[in-house]
Amino acid sequence: MKVAFASNDKVHVNEHFGQATEFYIWDIGPQDASFSGVVQVKAEEDMPGHSDDKIEARGAALADCALVYVGEIGGPAAARLVAKKIHPIKSKEKEPIAVVVEKLQQVLNDNPPPWLRKAMIKGERPV
Repeated sequence: MKVAFASNDKVHVNEHFGQATEFYIWDIGPQDASFSGVVQVKAEEDMPGHSDDKIEARGAALADCALVYVGEIGGPAAARLVAKKIHPIKSKEKEPIAVVVEKLQQVLNDNPPPWLRKAMIKGERPV
């Protein structure tokens, strides 16, 4: 499944969803994980319009992702992502992306919770 990480230093999950200009995308499975690219979005000050438009633009850019790890995210933005079947997860300790990838793989190898099993299916459906 594809997982996005909001980061302003390319190492830690430390960026607010609405302020992130780059999301680092990983393909993560129980056995393998690999970096697959960067999704760039315009900075908030570069995007005219209502904040809902900015949330929609970020959601559209991350449409292939099942999960997005962020430093912070507001309630309305989180709800809009969930409606698009993208599950936002806050990183409380601003963890390194590599550590989060390892932890996620451990969960996938054990017994993933139902919401995560559904998220995994998102990556398997045909386009």
